[in-house]
Amino acid sequence: MNKEAAHLLREVTFAVLPVSLIVCVLQLTLLHMPWDVFARFALGALFVGCGLFLFLLGVKIGLLPMGEMIGAELPKSGSVKYLVFMSFLLGTAITVAEPDVRVLAHQVDFVSAGLISRNILVFVVALSVGICVGGAVLRIVLGVPIVKVLVGGYAVILALSFFTPESFLPIAYDAGGVTTGPVTVPFIIALGLGTVGVLRGKNSFSDGFGLVGLASIGPVIGVMILGMIYG
Repeated sequence: MNKEAAHLLREVTFAVLPVSLIVCVLQLTLLHMPWDVFARFALGALFVGCGLFLFLLGVKIGLLPMGEMIGAELPKSGSVKYLVFMSFLLGTAITVAEPDVRVLAHQVDFVSAGLISRNILVFVVALSVGICVGGAVLRIVLGVPIVKVLVGGYAVILALSFFTPESFLPIAYDAGGVTTGPVTVPFIIALGLGTVGVLRGKNSFSDGFGLVGLASIGPVIGVMILGMIYG
């Protein structure tokens, strides 16, 4: 554990330190912000580093092993319907907990002056991810090539883009991006690898990955449909 903690500490340092150094250089050469503002930035950077370290440690010792264990146990029930349904529930629940989704929902709620409620946006994005995660697991079971699913998904997105109000298009594509956040991605990948690990005839390298890519399609389609309803 000490080696893992030291490795994570180095990763967090390399992630936070370059941005902090750039801001320090800009402060001395160009920005000249009030020093109380700069002090708050330095304190915030320290808090971000500590929080990121604790988060990554929690993901490594808890979230990833749990995702793999759940993915390995669900197929043992012998019911494809149960496997897909539980994958749907897990994908929905983990997206509700995704910080990036809540940040986007808050900003959209603020900019739209409450027209688009943050709760509605979170619900649509989470439901869309859940459906896509369930579909992605079903794709693994049935052995459907991922290329066909991706082409079909983006074809639907392209078609809906002609009917979705222009003001919703950027939100829809951002919704697909925020689902690839630090909570959702580790769990979904671990779920896929755990599922493939117990299914005979499946390859962890070719079948275990791709769930995140498929899951990011759902929110784009979901928010586009939401825009068509609001529009």
